[in-house]
Amino acid sequence: MINAVGSPQSLLLLGGTSEIGLTLARTLVADRCRRVVLAGRPSEALDRAADDLRSAGAQVEVLPFEASDTGSHPALVEKAFVDDVDLAVVAFGVLGDQARAEVDAAHSVEIATTNYVGALSVLVPVSQAMQRQGHGAIVVMSSVAGERPRKSNFAYGSSKAGLDAFATGLGDVLHGSGVHVMVVRPGFVRTKMTAHLEPAPLSTTPEEVADAIVQGLRRRRETIWVPGTMRLVMSVLRAVPRPIFRKLPI
Repeated sequence: MINAVGSPQSLLLLGGTSEIGLTLARTLVADRCRRVVLAGRPSEALDRAADDLRSAGAQVEVLPFEASDTGSHPALVEKAFVDDVDLAVVAFGVLGDQARAEVDAAHSVEIATTNYVGALSVLVPVSQAMQRQGHGAIVVMSSVAGERPRKSNFAYGSSKAGLDAFATGLGDVLHGSGVHVMVVRPGFVRTKMTAHLEPAPLSTTPEEVADAIVQGLRRRRETIWVPGTMRLVMSVLRAVPRPIFRKLPI
């Protein structure tokens, strides 16, 4: 159970090779987390991640997980919750190729299926399992890209916008139930997924995002921005008239 200072003792990481997710997992294991369930595509990278966390002192279970295989998600959640799960983190997603998404409907569907449909498909059974156990926290990795999708990445941004709205609504429904939902809206994060892109202003790191999540959990935040200044930036961008917004080099 999450203790008085907000430290979870068990973690379900959906997206078991996510750099942000694994950085958070290592941070939590270094604190008080002792049970970790890594859910991801079977791979050497997933096995290495599990071994790394075991070396740090955690008891680690690996479960095969595919975001697009929504029919398998209820059984996956049931296996993960064979013991209590204090914290579940939805950290999987794909950036996709915006230019391709504009002309290839299948690619647009792939982005939406992974980032939106797949996330909803696990969020519902996870929230139900946590309600049954009477406690827990859910962290959902959204993005500032969902705040106002731009022409340069609207396929990805729209999928995150949908996820953000669902997670926010779910948090409202679960308020007072003992289950807490926190939505994380990072800006550009320097990871392997974004290594081919030019870092944007106010870019951040997996370590900074993980630290912000830990602090957000301790303070029972419902939404956090990483870095915090992104909240102000996006407030300004949301107010920009559309004819001007579409001309911005972003």
